[in-house]
Amino acid sequence: MSVAWPLFHAHLPILPILLPLLAGLLMLFPPLSKALTAQRLLGLASILLQGLLAVLLLLQTADGQLRLYALGQWPAPFGIMLMVDQLGALMLLLTAVLALGALLYACAGSDVQGSFFHPLFQLQLLGINGAFLTGDLFNLFVFFEVLLMASYSLLMHGENRQRTRAALHYVILNLVGSSIFLIALGTLYGTLGTLNMADMAVQVKHLDPTLVPLVKAGALMLLIVFALKAAMLPLHFWLARTYAEASPAVAALFCIMTKVGIYAILRVYSLIFGDQAGPLADLAAVWLWPLALLTLIIGAISALTSSSLRKLNANLIIVSVGTLLAVVALNDRQATAAALVYLIHSTLITAGVFLLAAMIAEQRGRSADHLVAGRPMAQPLLLGVGFVVAALALIGMPPFSGFIGKLMMLQATAGLEGKVWLWPCLLLSSLIILVAMSRAGTTLFWRINGEHRSTSKSGVLQLAGVSVLLLAAPLITFFAADLSQLTSQISEQLYQPQRYIDQVFPMGEKQLDAAAEQLTSSPAAGATP
Repeated sequence: MSVAWPLFHAHLPILPILLPLLAGLLMLFPPLSKALTAQRLLGLASILLQGLLAVLLLLQTADGQLRLYALGQWPAPFGIMLMVDQLGALMLLLTAVLALGALLYACAGSDVQGSFFHPLFQLQLLGINGAFLTGDLFNLFVFFEVLLMASYSLLMHGENRQRTRAALHYVILNLVGSSIFLIALGTLYGTLGTLNMADMAVQVKHLDPTLVPLVKAGALMLLIVFALKAAMLPLHFWLARTYAEASPAVAALFCIMTKVGIYAILRVYSLIFGDQAGPLADLAAVWLWPLALLTLIIGAISALTSSSLRKLNANLIIVSVGTLLAVVALNDRQATAAALVYLIHSTLITAGVFLLAAMIAEQRGRSADHLVAGRPMAQPLLLGVGFVVAALALIGMPPFSGFIGKLMMLQATAGLEGKVWLWPCLLLSSLIILVAMSRAGTTLFWRINGEHRSTSKSGVLQLAGVSVLLLAAPLITFFAADLSQLTSQISEQLYQPQRYIDQVFPMGEKQLDAAAEQLTSSPAAGATP
């Protein structure tokens, strides 16, 4: 035990990547490939262990220090580097909770509608976890591709013509995004000579003025890619249809996908192109601010005109994206801390609504979750309580999580110039969401067409999956003080890029340059780090 614990502790940062990888591979080979129950149990065990690892990493980084993991013991910037801080650990935990709720729901029977659901689910988690842990832009691209390839297949899970058409648009759009990502990486590597994030932050500070336009072009191309992943206007049009057509568990898991894009924006444009980036300082804020506010407004209007609960919920994700990016664009530590609380709330609650919408659709027959009159549900009280909790949380009514998140953002931005635009947009969007959710609730639960009540009831696993996600509404409120303290610490760390650089390169920047020259000029270079 005395030997095993230090070894486990040392390799802890890579385990959230290895665990879903191994679980997914095991599910592809006999005897697990044909044993559905075993796949379900292994998948749930993998997610629970990923949640435990995320908690351990969160505790490990509580001192504010960065945890680095160099694959093959190659030091940065020459090797593959994983980088864990409190933000990354928090996102890992959020992903595990989200995945647990989605997989519990899928295990009720929707996982048998297509092939390889459980291996693809694990590979999706592999890509998402890797994106939160990597300290290198090229490996961020690799993990993006892993999660995208898995999402392509998951999106088409189950036979559905509309789903296939939505998946085709999603694939084409993301292939274009991947191409732009590669061009951006080539441009940045050609000018900076590195793709390690901490090393790029060093190189940008001492950048030759003649190279500034090229680096700026590469950085803006990265912003386009991340904005596409986050679904920021004008690159938001794919989300509503894609998420509304996906199977319930897949749509719930996809709620973290936009947050991967937001995370990438936070990470790259605070560490590399932050306050210390000279002529490239705060590069993203100029573009994020107006586009985020427009995303917020367009998302709210689209929610008001939605024809089904799933489309309404998908547009509410766009509203949350606009809200988060607008607050992040203010480049304020307290505002970012408040935005992180709202990020957790919006991810879990919108995921829960996708599952709830599928349960409502099952019990309403042909009317499904469309906002038209339908037959009575078999469990109107149970589903109605879930809908009310989710609706109040999304609107931002006390005492649920949405109120806490929005109140914190309003308080944090009270002294900033941007509040003149942010406050009206945020409050108006809340009013529009109130109208949209009220319309949806009264139509789904009160407009009854016929007396024949549905006999289809939601199963225990379906209710458990929804409950795991919707419990965030009261729990975030109950633990608001602790969560606020955590996000404040994360924000402080995020806006101190020099701390990252000093921990990745403890020898110092000048010694780093000397070491690089010595390594590249040595006859034995490449044999050992």
